[in-house]
Amino acid sequence: MHRRLLTKTRFKIACECPTKLFYLDKSLYVNARKEDSFLEALAEGGFQVQELAKLYFPAGKEIQTLDFKEAVSQTQGYLSSDSIVLFESAFLVDQLLIRIDILEKKQNSFILHEVKAKSYDKDKTKLTTKHGLPTSEWSEYLYDIAFQKYVLQKAYPMSTVQANLLLVDSHAVCPTDGLNQKFKIHIKNASRKFAVAENITDQDLDPPLLISVPVDDICNTLYETTGLPIPNSNFVKLTFAEKIEHFSKLLQLDQKEPPIPTKACGSCEFVLPADQTENLFMVSGADICWREILQNPKFDTSKEKVFSIWNYRKKDELLEQEKYFIDDVEEDDILPKHDNKPGLSISQRQWLQVQKTQDNDNTPWIDFENLKAEAEAWVYPLHFIDFETTMVAIPFHKGRHPYEGIAFQYSHHKMYSDGRIEHAGQFISSQPGAWPNYEFVRHLKDELNTDQGTIFRYSNHENTFLNIILGQLLEANPPLPDQENLCKFIRSITQSTHQQKEKWIGKRNMVDLCELVKRYHYDPLTKGSCSIKKVLPAILARSSYLQNTYSKPIYGCKNGITSHNFRNWIWCKYKHEKMINPYDLLPNLYQDIPKDSEILFSSDNRLQEGGAALIAYARMQFTEMSDTERQELRKALLKYCELDTLAMVFIVEYWLHDVLHIL
Repeated sequence: MHRRLLTKTRFKIACECPTKLFYLDKSLYVNARKEDSFLEALAEGGFQVQELAKLYFPAGKEIQTLDFKEAVSQTQGYLSSDSIVLFESAFLVDQLLIRIDILEKKQNSFILHEVKAKSYDKDKTKLTTKHGLPTSEWSEYLYDIAFQKYVLQKAYPMSTVQANLLLVDSHAVCPTDGLNQKFKIHIKNASRKFAVAENITDQDLDPPLLISVPVDDICNTLYETTGLPIPNSNFVKLTFAEKIEHFSKLLQLDQKEPPIPTKACGSCEFVLPADQTENLFMVSGADICWREILQNPKFDTSKEKVFSIWNYRKKDELLEQEKYFIDDVEEDDILPKHDNKPGLSISQRQWLQVQKTQDNDNTPWIDFENLKAEAEAWVYPLHFIDFETTMVAIPFHKGRHPYEGIAFQYSHHKMYSDGRIEHAGQFISSQPGAWPNYEFVRHLKDELNTDQGTIFRYSNHENTFLNIILGQLLEANPPLPDQENLCKFIRSITQSTHQQKEKWIGKRNMVDLCELVKRYHYDPLTKGSCSIKKVLPAILARSSYLQNTYSKPIYGCKNGITSHNFRNWIWCKYKHEKMINPYDLLPNLYQDIPKDSEILFSSDNRLQEGGAALIAYARMQFTEMSDTERQELRKALLKYCELDTLAMVFIVEYWLHDVLHIL
């Protein structure tokens, strides 16, 4: 039975938490990561890198069958040759199954190449710590390839096996224009097919964009080290081989490893979403684990755990003391201290969250004095901007580097001194293969330079990306006619990052609205989160002004608030007397296109998170779709981004109307 084989994917999951092997691939247990791998590969360009890597081995033979027994048989047939290159070769040894991205056989030696769409800088990247063990950033990749090498060596004990990671070279320069667009995904119904254009040339592949990094020494260190990578006392004395044997046995006997809580439990995928807790056909594996840990089958697992303490770095220490819930946390665990800045420090905010949870206090905390001082310094009209961005592995144009930042969309709202709101502008680049950054900044400059009003962003993202584009402008060859003006504009509304040698703070440096929320406003309804997706529904639940205003169809109407993408829209709607999150009101993406195109979109057919916007952009770039499909996806992205800046407006309106009573 395939489910009982220890594959490299299952090995990786077991290294995170061995208990998960019991829940994995069983329809009874919810699994939030089930579709993540494809979407992640699409967003990061992983499938493109896989196909590009094969092109550097032109004599390679691909084993395409998904049936593992047939794949193993075909692999053995090919390996009868003295010298061969195989793609997706399969090996089954003692209930251990691997498929190797690229395998070279030369006489009695093997070289396996694990392809990863991850950037590698030969001058800066550190794969291991000073003790020779994997860094946290590279751990999963190195354990992955170590597992593959272990199984291959077990299959051919008399042969030499070398292991390399084939990574994206951050120093590489794209040799040709249009290389990015020569790798497409064809999607029909539930099938996905990756296709490489027939017009790939030798010039497209030289110089290469990928770099081979030998990792044999690291693999050997892992084989000789006990206790890693699992933060679990049951595995401290087990070697790499013993862990593999133990994981394999768990699968074969369908046994469950007794759960031991770690901070990784906070992101467990076997948790029912909040809106599905009444689902009678799915079970939360995480809830089962907690009842076993607490030895109480009737325990209410919805009780708030320490994982939700905002930005808290010592969760494992609490868990070791069996402090699993916020009710167990003491002041000495947080040590709240002031940082000599206005508002709450990080530790003060953490302790405030703990106190309000323990006291069952659901009222918001607001620093009126400092928030009022901030508001009085704002210059009208106020501007609210939000960017959607990506970094693609294979550049769009000749001379570009892998994973250069691409800003493909923004939304812009304005608020005037009399309280008037308008969706002032937007930008989106949906044309496949287009390089949008300079046009993006030109549009933004034209919209923001009409006055000297205060500009708001939410978190560091917009500042970071404008700094990236500034660097691209400074390196533009030949220089752009308006290069100096664009650079001057970027510096005027940003501040330098730690990576810049030149230091500056612009005269209109953007105000980070997220930072104001962190320091001056805590609402228990957010459960500690500062994400705008959590802050927005909390704000709406509190604000009588927003409820009265936006429960009417004034958004996107002739005599109300102007909008580029919504018409007569109501943002405050209720279901079962509970406010609906505005992000749940976004329309389905495929309402005007054929049903067989549903696979193009998110599993719930909506764009609700920043990652979903990135995936949607990747789909427009790399999937074959009709003009109608592309247009519908473009419309959905515009609505999504407009709501992001409107959410920022809502926060400020709440403060000005309900809290400070300035408007």
